[in-house]
Amino acid sequence: MSSSAPGPDGGWGWVIVMACFMAQLLAYGSPQSVGVLYPEWLQAFQESKGMTAWVGSLVSGVGLIASPVCSACVDNFGARPVTIFSGVMVAGGLMLSAFAPNVQFLIFSYGIVVGLGCGLVYNATLTITCQYFDKRRGLALGIVTTGTSVGAFIYATLQNELIVIFGLSGCLLIVGAMALNLMACAGFMRPLNVPGYLLKQKAALERNAKEQLFEKPPLDDLKGENEKTAMVAKEHAVTIDAKDLAVRIDGKKRSFLGSSAIVKVLKKNHQAYINYTHSLANILQDRVMVAFCVAVFLFSLGAFPPVLFMEDVAQSEGLVEGMCIIPLVSIVAITTGVGKLVLGFLADFKFVNSIYLYAFSLFATSLALLFIPITKSYLGLQVLSALVGFFSGNWSLTSYITTKIVGLDRLTQAHGVVLLFGGFGIAIGPPVVGWFFDWTQSFELAFYFSGSCVLLGGIILFVVALPCWDGKKRESDRPEVQYTSNCDKLPL
Repeated sequence: MSSSAPGPDGGWGWVIVMACFMAQLLAYGSPQSVGVLYPEWLQAFQESKGMTAWVGSLVSGVGLIASPVCSACVDNFGARPVTIFSGVMVAGGLMLSAFAPNVQFLIFSYGIVVGLGCGLVYNATLTITCQYFDKRRGLALGIVTTGTSVGAFIYATLQNELIVIFGLSGCLLIVGAMALNLMACAGFMRPLNVPGYLLKQKAALERNAKEQLFEKPPLDDLKGENEKTAMVAKEHAVTIDAKDLAVRIDGKKRSFLGSSAIVKVLKKNHQAYINYTHSLANILQDRVMVAFCVAVFLFSLGAFPPVLFMEDVAQSEGLVEGMCIIPLVSIVAITTGVGKLVLGFLADFKFVNSIYLYAFSLFATSLALLFIPITKSYLGLQVLSALVGFFSGNWSLTSYITTKIVGLDRLTQAHGVVLLFGGFGIAIGPPVVGWFFDWTQSFELAFYFSGSCVLLGGIILFVVALPCWDGKKRESDRPEVQYTSNCDKLPL
């Protein structure tokens, strides 16, 4: 089946959905609830909050930053092998983290190794889900991506209990063993399309078979050639047979042709890179697209740290006693899943502008973040965590808005750019907030900074997306159109 053929929209596709849901739950369960592990690492390694925060920020940001590479791996090898390999990475990184001697090793084992494994799982599950669904693709993707939120909700409570019973090292070993079940999930991911590497191997084998068929000389000719060469060597010590010389010249010609073929391939790839760069430049020339990327970056920079620091805030303020049945990280996780479904449902209404809906979610998130420093009760932190989590479900709108801005043809490339901006924000945000605490010994300035970043992102997106800018742009373009001699032939 070709890649452009529509998915079957049912049947085995629902098995794929459940397998991908479980894969995201197993992969993202621990990274999305890393806020539970963060206080334990602070106590175990006695490092600064800014340095320790790199662990949680990288595990969530590295996978997004490396999304173009992860997508290329899925395209070339298929979802099933990539998911199996990611299971080894996630499980191995979690188990290595159990023996980490310092935070620097933890940054590598948990932040980078587990983060890259999660990025591979994310791209593999979304790709194969899109292949199996066409008309119901939105519903299928919504169910699959909810796996991260459900995983964070379950793992936040689970890791708390495991730490109490087995300690931090035992908790990471058990969670790492659970991540090996990603390989079982991969077994259900039956591919609809032939992976790229199999097509390349098949083409290479066919090409080699043709070359051997047309170039391999008969056995009798080889015997006669050997006898003739021996006779010439006896009679003339330094004489080269003309046939042998012709073979050498022919070999040189073929090597020259081979090198020219390589040059053609390089030129072709070079042109592809140039076309990709031009396409990327055209995407970034759209002012709304640039504003959306900036808004995603500022939102990721400010809204992700509460997931990591919320438990630490409650402990430092002495608000945990007797009211920590459900961790704050679990509240954020479950409300994020609800937010993804509700905001995605609202975006389908024709009278709802998805860009303004996203901007509104940023305004609401910023207000919740700004109220966190002045909250003096655990119940207040629970309410604010629920609000931050719910409006953080706006991640379900990113692909929808990207399609609306650049169109379906350039969705993959443009969405990769959006994820890149979001990944950088997630990677930088927690260390910045941690450095603010190390500098002031208080979370107040840190959360004011986070809320201000999210608020600024919402204002930028809202102002740039106003329709009045389109009218100004058309008026400024009129003089240029008048100078064109064949303006009636230009496409509008």
